[in-house]
Amino acid sequence: MKIRPFILIVIATIALTAMAPSQTRPNIIFIQADDLGYGDLSCYGQQKFKTPNIDRLAAEGVRFTQYYAGSTVCAPSRSALMTGQHTGHTRIRGNARHPLLPEDVTVAEVLKSAGYKTGLIGKWGLGEAGTTGIPNKQGFDYFFGYLNQRHAHNYYPTFLWRNEEQVKLRNVVPNEDKEGAGVSTNKLDYSHDLIAEESLKFVERNSGGPFFLYLAFTIPHANNEARNKGMEVPDLGEFAGKDWPDQEMAKAAMIARMDRDIGRLMALLKRLGIDDNTVVFFTSDNGPHKEGGADPEFFDSNGPLKGIKRDMYEGGIRAPMIARWPKRIKAGTTSGQVWAHWDFLPTAAEIAGALAPSNIDGLSMLPALLGKKQRNHDFLYWEFHERGFDQAARMGDWKAVRKGFGSPLELYNLKSDIGEENNVAAKHPEIVKKIEEHLKTARTESEFWPVKR
Repeated sequence: MKIRPFILIVIATIALTAMAPSQTRPNIIFIQADDLGYGDLSCYGQQKFKTPNIDRLAAEGVRFTQYYAGSTVCAPSRSALMTGQHTGHTRIRGNARHPLLPEDVTVAEVLKSAGYKTGLIGKWGLGEAGTTGIPNKQGFDYFFGYLNQRHAHNYYPTFLWRNEEQVKLRNVVPNEDKEGAGVSTNKLDYSHDLIAEESLKFVERNSGGPFFLYLAFTIPHANNEARNKGMEVPDLGEFAGKDWPDQEMAKAAMIARMDRDIGRLMALLKRLGIDDNTVVFFTSDNGPHKEGGADPEFFDSNGPLKGIKRDMYEGGIRAPMIARWPKRIKAGTTSGQVWAHWDFLPTAAEIAGALAPSNIDGLSMLPALLGKKQRNHDFLYWEFHERGFDQAARMGDWKAVRKGFGSPLELYNLKSDIGEENNVAAKHPEIVKKIEEHLKTARTESEFWPVKR
């Protein structure tokens, strides 16, 4: 038991949920792709290949056009998702190996306190083995997949984790490092396929509900250790023989494989008779990569946006977001509601009838999901600890970017300039000043994530 104010949340949540039979509370599935760009889905404009099952999610639900990941890289984005705090406050603000601590409250803990069975299948990245940050110590009843983000580069690893035990696989990785990264020489057990199967088994085991499944696919992240052959996939499927570079065929095949497995998951919900009582979210953890031999320009993976993974421009942080909930979310709708990863925790809490922590940055977006009047953020904030100290903020239609400590703010009007082509900071000093004032209080200092001057 974590000794902190979360105990009060548990008590209050029990009181809120005690009167409602568990089967009336909806199941929640949050599917997150890895390095999938805003333009990598056909329902968001992809022209060279189709994603029919994800497109069907959008056709049967709501497609958001102004949704943001928690960060422009993996771990801090996932930390924001889990804790409901943006990267000025959440525990993990970069890709260094700092685990979540006992005092951190995750969405899994909030839902578990409401009687949900909680499962993480896929990639974690918020705590190594033996630390306080592992999924089973952060509210997840069941975990299968990767703890470490570098380990997750390898689609043919020698092991995965089931809870706190290693599951040995048949793959041989001669150059495997201490984190499990490397390149297999026999390529027998494809991790994505194992993750997809485990997700189906979790749903079947817990179909009596309510359950929360965080399905964190690794597709289409590259195996960086394989260099220009890093888009690892068992076969090229329908893309074999295309007049495309090898790695682009492989990337398309990876996304198609994920799309296929999302179709299998949705079919299972129908077969189990729980489709109407399950809300499904789909998104990505950041923008598209230029790694493993793949070039985001080939598929126009960022669509109309500027930048890719590791950039604070829209292409690095704006992500697809689809939500489907039959009979509750109006089918075939598109929404320009502005929201972000840190809003998922309070949204899930309200859906479940649970109480969210008070020290979060997120707002419940349940009204927006249901097509009702929604309270909006005054500001959205991001910081990035890798190439120095970068910041970004959004205030209404205004977007500010700072590339490095002490650098002047760039300013863009996203309503008229979605591609962030025209820096208008000199024309709007009053807006720059207002955002500068916000940035002074947008973050808390952290011993792990100091400002790099």
